[in-house]
Amino acid sequence: MTEPAPRRASLFITCIIDQLYPDVGVSVVRALRRRGVMVDFPAGQTCCGQPLYNAGFTAEAKRLAVRVLDAFDDCERMVVPSGSCGAMIRVFYQDLFADEPELLRRAAALSERVYEFTELLTEVDGAADAAAPSDDAAQSDAGADVAAVAYHPSCHLLREMGVRRGPLDLLEAASGVSVVDLPDAEQCCGFGGAFAVKYPHISEQMLADKVEAILQSGAATVTACDMGCLMHIGGAISRRGLPVRARHIAQVLDDPAG
Repeated sequence: MTEPAPRRASLFITCIIDQLYPDVGVSVVRALRRRGVMVDFPAGQTCCGQPLYNAGFTAEAKRLAVRVLDAFDDCERMVVPSGSCGAMIRVFYQDLFADEPELLRRAAALSERVYEFTELLTEVDGAADAAAPSDDAAQSDAGADVAAVAYHPSCHLLREMGVRRGPLDLLEAASGVSVVDLPDAEQCCGFGGAFAVKYPHISEQMLADKVEAILQSGAATVTACDMGCLMHIGGAISRRGLPVRARHIAQVLDDPAG
C-alpha cells in the first residue's frame, strides 16, 4: 500500500513573532511537526502590508503584498499564526488588488490555501490529536497543576476569518489545560494596531475592561491566536503586577505549564 504524501505547510511568521516573540514561532513549528506536517519557511517573506494598508498607504502596502505573493505562490498551504495577518492575506489582498487582474488572480488563488494556525490544526488535521503536548512537555507536566486558561478571540480571527470554535476545541482537548469562561470574551481588547496609537484613551479603557474580565475569570493564563492582542494585554498585566501570563495558543498547546 502506497504511503500518503506528507502534508506540507509554508510558515508566514508575522512581524511581531519574528521580531519580538520568536519562541512563539518555535511552538508553532513544533505543534505542526508533531502532527506530521512538514514545515518550510520561504525566505523572501516580509510584512504582509496590513499596517500600511490600514493607514491608507495603498501603494506601499501593494509592494509588500506582491513580495508575499512571490514568496508563497507555489506553497501547498500557507499557515499564519495570526488571525490579523491571515485576514489581510486571505480577505484584504483581494480588495487591495481589485483593479489589477493578474495580481487579483494570484491573490484569490493564494487565499484558498491560507490557514490560520488553529484552522490548520482543527479543520485539516483534527483537534484532539493536534492538542496533545510534545513528549517533553507531557513528561514535565506529569503531576503538575492544571493551568487555568482564558481564551480571548481576536477581532480579525473571529469577524474576518470566521474562526470561532476551533481554538477552544484545541484548548479543551489539551492535557494540562482547564479552560475558564472569560466574561464578554468577544469584546475587543483595544489594540487594533494603529487604533491604539490614534485613539489611546479609548484603547486604554477597552484594555482595562479586558484585563478586569480576565481577573474575574480566575485564569492564570490568558491566551489568544494573535500576539498583537497578547502584547497589548500582557503589557497592562505586567504594569499592574498581576499574577497572569499572556501566551500564544501555540505555546499553551506546546507546553501548558510553560
